[in-house]
Amino acid sequence: PLDDFLEEARSGLDRVDPADLADALADGALVVDHRDTADRTAEGAIPGSIHIPRSILEWRLAPTSRWRSHHLAEDDRVVLVCNDGYSSSVAAATLQRLGLGGATDLVGGYRAWLAWATGDVHRLGYSAPRGGHE
Repeated sequence: PLDDFLEEARSGLDRVDPADLADALADGALVVDHRDTADRTAEGAIPGSIHIPRSILEWRLAPTSRWRSHHLAEDDRVVLVCNDGYSSSVAAATLQRLGLGGATDLVGGYRAWLAWATGDVHRLGYSAPRGGHE
């Protein structure tokens, strides 16, 4: 059931590979890191990304939210980033349901991007969630 839930969430996403993230940024995408502060402090952040905690993500990004921090059009590209690319998929699908059709996520999350950016082949195969942090 959980795998089906994730597959359904991802079915409507045009997910971004780590190697393509710089191009997405250059094309005007908003990259939103919703990892918790402890993970960002310990592991770093993607240059050009902004931080919006997962707990308030929908309120800050949904086009019709009175608490939105960014005035986004329905088709604006927003790439969500979590640790490993799981919770970001669910969050992006939720934002699409709330009217932000350009919402998507980063395949493999921050850790896949870091592996790609540093060329660390030992990290490249990493895709399993660990210890409840996402």
